[in-house]
Amino acid sequence: MDPTPVVRRVERVRHELKRRELEVVAVERLSPGFVAVTLGGESLVDFISLSFDDHVKFMIDGPGDEPVRRDYTPRSFDPAQRRLTIEFALHGHGGASEWARQARVGQRVVVGGPRGSMIIPTDYAWHLLAGDDTALPAIRRRLEELPAGTPAIVIVHADEADRLPLSTQAQLTVRWVDTSDGLIEAVRAEALPEGEGFVWCAGEAASMAAVRQVLLQYKKHPREAMRVAAYWKRGASEFHENLE
Repeated sequence: MDPTPVVRRVERVRHELKRRELEVVAVERLSPGFVAVTLGGESLVDFISLSFDDHVKFMIDGPGDEPVRRDYTPRSFDPAQRRLTIEFALHGHGGASEWARQARVGQRVVVGGPRGSMIIPTDYAWHLLAGDDTALPAIRRRLEELPAGTPAIVIVHADEADRLPLSTQAQLTVRWVDTSDGLIEAVRAEALPEGEGFVWCAGEAASMAAVRQVLLQYKKHPREAMRVAAYWKRGASEFHENLE
């Protein structure tokens, strides 16, 4: 008897694309490798972010007035106060990371989007969230959204000093690893729970390509119940690619 086909339950929603000029209203250093920057402005009156997987385009002037554009997760949004918080991973020496290192209250930036949301239901039997430090803001947001008692497995490659706290009511299992190879092997070694689960992964392009192969070929996890994204690529700037 053929197995029951997996139904894609993810809902994709499009938003009107807008550019908003915003002001830095707060800066908080979360760890040696992370800084949270809160932006405010009246143009956030109709801002919407429906998914932890959303991305806004962060835009500033770079060296020689060359524009710097990078995708970042809306970590949190307060519609009453019109405050949008982004957590910057300070790895590498890209223009956005350099800006975040010296961010000060009163600075002006432009933020575009999100142009859409991929809404992943929270009622899956279990969730696996994996990636490197650049995925931590999205993972932290997702864990705060999951229902109490839902099994959630988190596997993250991050320096020990940048292992940010994970707040959730879910039934949480955490694996911190020290290398990108360690991340791949930890995903391979993880025994996935029974039932219909969703896998979300994000990080460096080569690592995510390897993780995707592990999930599809070794774990036999259905592609309809997973999303793997390359947030960055070694040697490249302004890189973002969805692998699944």
